[in-house]
Amino acid sequence: MLLNNLLLIIILLMVVSLFSMLSEKLRISYPIFLVICGLFIGFIPNVLDITLKPDLVFLIFLPPLLYAAAWNTSWKDFWALRRSISLLALGLVIFTSCAVAIVSHMLIPGFSLALGFLLGGIISPPDAIAATSVLQKLKIPKRVVSILEGESLVNDAASLIVFRFALAAVLTHKFVLLEAGIDFVVVVTAGILIGLAIAFFIYAFHRFLPTTSSIDTAITLIAPYLMYVTAEHFHFSGVLAVVSGGLFLSSRSTEVFSFSTRLQSQGVWDTLVFLLNGVVFVLIGLQLPLILKSLDPGTITHAIYYGVIISFVTILVRIIWVFPAAYLPRLLSKKIKTNESYPGWKSVLIIAWSGMRGVVSLAAALSIPLTLSSGEAFPQRNLILFISFIVILCTLVLQGLSLPFLVSKLDFEIKDNETEQELEIQMHLVSSVLAYINTRYAQETETDNAFRMLKKRYEHLQKTQKKQLHIEDDMPSYISAYRTALLELVEVRRKALEEMNGEKKYPEELIRRLEKVIDHEEAGLSMQLK
Repeated sequence: MLLNNLLLIIILLMVVSLFSMLSEKLRISYPIFLVICGLFIGFIPNVLDITLKPDLVFLIFLPPLLYAAAWNTSWKDFWALRRSISLLALGLVIFTSCAVAIVSHMLIPGFSLALGFLLGGIISPPDAIAATSVLQKLKIPKRVVSILEGESLVNDAASLIVFRFALAAVLTHKFVLLEAGIDFVVVVTAGILIGLAIAFFIYAFHRFLPTTSSIDTAITLIAPYLMYVTAEHFHFSGVLAVVSGGLFLSSRSTEVFSFSTRLQSQGVWDTLVFLLNGVVFVLIGLQLPLILKSLDPGTITHAIYYGVIISFVTILVRIIWVFPAAYLPRLLSKKIKTNESYPGWKSVLIIAWSGMRGVVSLAAALSIPLTLSSGEAFPQRNLILFISFIVILCTLVLQGLSLPFLVSKLDFEIKDNETEQELEIQMHLVSSVLAYINTRYAQETETDNAFRMLKKRYEHLQKTQKKQLHIEDDMPSYISAYRTALLELVEVRRKALEEMNGEKKYPEELIRRLEKVIDHEEAGLSMQLK
C-alpha cells in the first residue's frame, strides 16, 4: 500500500514537471495548462484515479503556499495598498457571497439562502497563483501585481470564514448576524495574534541561537505548519496566522539570515512551491470525472446550466465591484485624491478580469460533510460541488487564457525607473565603501599597493556609475549589453574549468568549489538582466 502510494506521488510529480515544460513551450500559464491536462487524464480509465482530500489541501498544501506568498510580499507595498487590498479581500468576498447566494436561491429549485451563502463562500476567493503566474510575464504596472498578491493573502481567510458560518447555519438551522459578526472579529484577530506570536518565537530562535543554513531552512519549512495547525486547533483563522507570521519574518529576514541561508532556502522554497502548485492544479483537473459520477442521472444538463450562469455572475460581480472601489474613494476623500495617483482604467480592468478561482474553492466544496447532524444526506452537496468546479474551470480557462490577449490590446505605457534606481543604490553603496576606506584605511592606502589598488577600483566604479546615470536614452541598452558581455565571460570561464576538470590534473572538489563561485556570479548577473 505504502509502495503504491509512493509510486503514485512520484508519477504525479513527473507529470507536473513534464506538463510544465510543455506549457512553457506553448506559452500557456502552467496552472491553466495543468488543469486542462488533468481533465483529459481523468477521463482515461485506470490511469490516475485520485480523490482530492480537503484536509490534505488545507493542511499539506495551503500553509506553505500562503507562507511563500507572504514571504515574497513587500510589507511596505502591502501596507501602502491596504485600502485597495481590503476592499477586494474583504469587501468583494462578502459582496460576491451575497450575490451568489441570492442568484442561486432564485435560480435553483429547492436551494435555500443558507446553501447560497455556502456556495458563495466557496467560490468567492480568486486563486493567487493562477493570476500571478499569468501576469508575471506580461507588461503591466507593478501596482496591479502588488494589489492582486495582497488580495490573495487575505481573501482565502475571509471566504473560509463566510463558508464556516454558512455551513453552521445549514447544520444548525440558526444564524444570528450579531453573533456571526463578533465571531468573525475574534477569529480574525486571534488568528493574526497567534501567527505573530509564533513568528516572534521563531525570530528569537534564529537571532539568538547558533544555527546553520540547513537548520534555518528546515525551520522555515516547519513554521507555516506550526502557525496554521496551532490557530486551527483553537478554531481561529489558520490562513491569517500563516500570512501575518510570514510577513513578520520576511520583514526581518535580513537581520537573522546569512547569505548562505538565503541562497539555500530560496532554492528549496522555489522548488517546493513549484511542485505543490503543479500537483494541486493537476488534482483539480482530475476531480471532474469523480464529481460527474456523484450527480444524479439526467441532471447534468441542468447542473451545467446553473454552473455557467453562476460563473457569469461571479465574473460580473467582480467587475461591478472593482471600478467603483477604485474611483469612489477619490470622490469621497480629498486626502486620497491628493496623496494617491489616479488609477487608470486599464489597470482597473486588469484587476477586474483577474478573478480566476482555484484549489481553495474546490477544497472548501469537498469539505462539505456528507450528512447533517440528524443523519440525513447534506442537501444539494453534489450540485454545489459540481457548480464550484464549473466556476473554477470557466474562470481559469476563459479569464486565464484571455488575460495575455487583453494586456497586449491595452498596451500599457510603463515607465521603468528600476535601472536608474539600481544605479543610484549601487553608487550609494560604492560611496559608502570609499568613505569607509578613507576613514579606516587612510594610512594603508598611502603606503600599501594592495590597499591603493582597492581604493582605485572603487573610484573607477564610482566614475563609471556617474557616467551611466547621465546616459538617458542609451542607458538601458548600454547596461544590458555590458551585463550580457559579463555573462558571456562567465560562460568562457566555466568552459575553461570543465576542460581543466577533464584533464584530471586538479582535485575535483576544488573544481566544484570554483564552479559554485561562478554559479553565484552568474545568478547575480542574470537577476540584473531580468
